[in-house]
Amino acid sequence: MITGQDLIDLGYRPAKWFKEAIAYANQYNLQGEALANYLETMRPNVVEPFDAPLDYHKNIRAETDDEIDNVQQVFATMEALMHTPTLLNGCVMPDACPTGGIGQIPVGGVVVAKNAIHPAMHSADICCSVMMTNFGQVSPKDVLDAAHSVTHFGGGGRPEFSALPQALEDRILANEFLRSERSLSFAKTHLATQGDGNHFLFVGRSKKTGETIMVTHHGSRGFGANLYTQGMKTAEFFRKEISPRTLEKNAWIPYDTDEGKAYWEALQTVREWTKLNHATIHDATVEKLKNEPLYRFWNEHNFVFKDGDLFYHAKGATPLDDKFVPDSQGGLRLIPLNMSEPVLIVKGATTATNLGFAPHGAGRNVSRGKHKKTLAHKTVEEVFAEETRGLDVRFFSNRIDISELPSAYKNAESVKQQMQEFGLGEVLDEIMPYGCIMAGDWEATAPWRLKKGPPPTPSQGGGF
Repeated sequence: MITGQDLIDLGYRPAKWFKEAIAYANQYNLQGEALANYLETMRPNVVEPFDAPLDYHKNIRAETDDEIDNVQQVFATMEALMHTPTLLNGCVMPDACPTGGIGQIPVGGVVVAKNAIHPAMHSADICCSVMMTNFGQVSPKDVLDAAHSVTHFGGGGRPEFSALPQALEDRILANEFLRSERSLSFAKTHLATQGDGNHFLFVGRSKKTGETIMVTHHGSRGFGANLYTQGMKTAEFFRKEISPRTLEKNAWIPYDTDEGKAYWEALQTVREWTKLNHATIHDATVEKLKNEPLYRFWNEHNFVFKDGDLFYHAKGATPLDDKFVPDSQGGLRLIPLNMSEPVLIVKGATTATNLGFAPHGAGRNVSRGKHKKTLAHKTVEEVFAEETRGLDVRFFSNRIDISELPSAYKNAESVKQQMQEFGLGEVLDEIMPYGCIMAGDWEATAPWRLKKGPPPTPSQGGGF
């Protein structure tokens, strides 16, 4: 009688195919060479990383010393990433910056994989996205005040907005990656919340029409982060089985498996939830103002996009091609820069070098912690006053976060120039800044910080 231990003793790693192989071997009493030959037909083919990295397109040019160092780090991590054996193509955007160790896809990176979804390449902030609502000729202060009264930044959730559409809840409960009590709780309690970090609520006026426009920026909160955790566990299972020499951070779930199809469906459900999350805040602002908005659109910039058996992983890159945005409205996309600069309304076409994408913001040249050190000779209040002059900038926690002020980001004009230089979308209009709301340093008085000291310095993040 053949057992699983017998297969392990023969050098095979425990895997899903053991059950079928053991049953077959015992049914036909396979032994010796016959057993060995059969087992070799059952074991998955091992896929090795590429000996040399694939080429990728560099839509970025360094213009300062800080940028030279940043771009070199981006290229180094892309070189390691492009050894991943599922990949066919890739590119980096002008807002690119590293996040995590060497081989981790950088912010501003896009890679194309065949029959593979790489959870780490969309990161925990699944479907980080932007939505705009045009309120017409309304005072921007009125819009910002109304929005401030209905939005929520920082940790935790809010039960008053916790009712999900029944169809969405049914989809959550039907998916093996989403149907846990923890996942459903996040989906309900984190609705109408914006999180922290570089997420924001921005109000400004159209440069062309003077109409007041609100833009929100956030992702899928705990709901998406929980899916990411499950996805990484599943990807690691497959990596150990089919490509153990691939970097752990670049593990993947084959799409042509039951797990792959279920994970893809889970991503679409998270996308639906995230769009609802934005819309709930926008609708609450509309109701507060008793205003009839002129129009609204949205786009994600941190997601996985499917075209046949190809999966485009955009870690902080705006999809230009309508094939990636099934609910596109006129091909319009939003690209924010920083709180003192306009949000760009763009449109563009796919080229051989942009792969159908544009930047998602201004990006960073140095980490949050390093940036704060460069400003240590000034008080927080001095920095805030200098960098927000003329703007109505609010922090929801009432604690200023200088790592989100304009000087923390790349030069916005340089990013716009490189968009034009590398063919990364045409700017159709600009939403000129009036003011914005961000989370601020809401963790400053958190019990874990007071008891245990400060957490590790966050890694570099994406654009504003």
